Amino acid sequence: MSTPFAKLHHICIAVPDIDAAIAYYESVGIGPWHDYPPLEQFTRLDVPDPDGFRRLDYRYAWIGGFQLQLVQPGPEPTPQRRFLDERGAGVFHVGFEVPDADAADAQAAGMGVAPLMWGRRDDGSGFTYYDTADRAGVVLEIRQSPPA
Repeated sequence: MSTPFAKLHHICIAVPDIDAAIAYYESVGIGPWHDYPPLEQFTRLDVPDPDGFRRLDYRYAWIGGFQLQLVQPGPEPTPQRRFLDERGAGVFHVGFEVPDADAADAQAAGMGVAPLMWGRRDDGSGFTYYDTADRAGVVLEIRQSPPA
């Protein structure tokens, strides 16, 4: 069966203090860490709190061909903040790479997987988080990377 959840790209961990988390990961040899591209690049958004979304602090490190992401939410009522407040630090989502985010959304809808929130850049790249935490134990996400 074809699925948008076939090519693992990253795991994202929500943390209360991103600098402390990075210091720990670096102490065990994981890094270097990079700032995620500006979230203002997402010009089309369907998220609970767009301002809160744009203030999320994301960083990432490559481990082989796999990306480890950290996210530190601000005080705004984002899903990442709610997750951290209710569960503490932990895996917020598992991300999968797709060639076409809109086609992946249509495919997910055909599988009965509803979107939780989404964003797109002007070039069509972007993300969709799906409402899967209750059934999968974690939010599943697809991402289409911007053109190189």
